[in-house]
Amino acid sequence: MIYLQLLWAFFKIGALTFGGGLAMLPLIEDEVLSHGWIDRELLVNFIAVAESTPGPIAVNLSTYVGSEVGGFFGALCATLGVVTPSFIIILIVARCYEKFKENKIVKGCMSGLKPCVVGLIGAAAVSVFCTVFIPDGFKLSLFSEIGTYTSLGIFAAALFMSHKKLHPIFVVCFSAIAGIAFGYLL
Repeated sequence: MIYLQLLWAFFKIGALTFGGGLAMLPLIEDEVLSHGWIDRELLVNFIAVAESTPGPIAVNLSTYVGSEVGGFFGALCATLGVVTPSFIIILIVARCYEKFKENKIVKGCMSGLKPCVVGLIGAAAVSVFCTVFIPDGFKLSLFSEIGTYTSLGIFAAALFMSHKKLHPIFVVCFSAIAGIAFGYLL
């Protein structure tokens, strides 16, 4: 039964989300947490690992969640669920798009989807930010914890390195090493 639930949940996510894996994060978060498959902290860890491993984040994340919930077959069902709608849609769109790409309705639909994708990615960023930096809600005592300053420091350093056009792999490696080092020191 859990396999069908995983397949259906991730199929819905794959079918109803435009804009790639980052746009899927709020839907994945809602679906996974509402079913109680994993908690928010583990989901954020899965997102971090899915972001830093090769491949699309939605596929990686669905595989991790499916594996956690239902082992190998859970991972297989969740992964198939998230990629099947895209596969079907791409086949249909590739067949029809060339004929309709200059159509006003199609152009309007495509331009209307762009802000939606930006909003979904922004919602995912805010959700991850809140879970990582203010897991117990915002309190004045929040900034007295050394872990918060450490997380904000690593975030600021990574942001600075990205701004200085350092290679993303270097930024990810630096952040991982700093997080591990400070995790053991604190």
